[in-house]
Amino acid sequence: MNIDEEMLLDEQETRREMAFIREQMPAGMEDSYDDERLSWVLDAIAAYYYESGILESSSDEVDVDMDAVSSYVCSLAEQEGQPRLDAQEVRIIAEADLDFQESLL
Repeated sequence: MNIDEEMLLDEQETRREMAFIREQMPAGMEDSYDDERLSWVLDAIAAYYYESGILESSSDEVDVDMDAVSSYVCSLAEQEGQPRLDAQEVRIIAEADLDFQESLL
């Protein structure tokens, strides 16, 4: 597979992930998260997993503290001058993201 094919597959998976997450959002919440903002939140969640060491765990089951994820993402948004995020909404997104990732296994 060449790089263009890999990028296309990655883009398609990202679209499926965003659609899955939007399906999990309560009514009206999806209006607050366009593709760019949702993508930023997902990148911030991934950064949390990377920085916390969760990705390096050798255990089959890892307990993810969703409050810590949400707090990290909200704090990072503030540091980077992003629009203010609601911690409960970030938690919903993080839980849906985790559900999507688990569905791929």
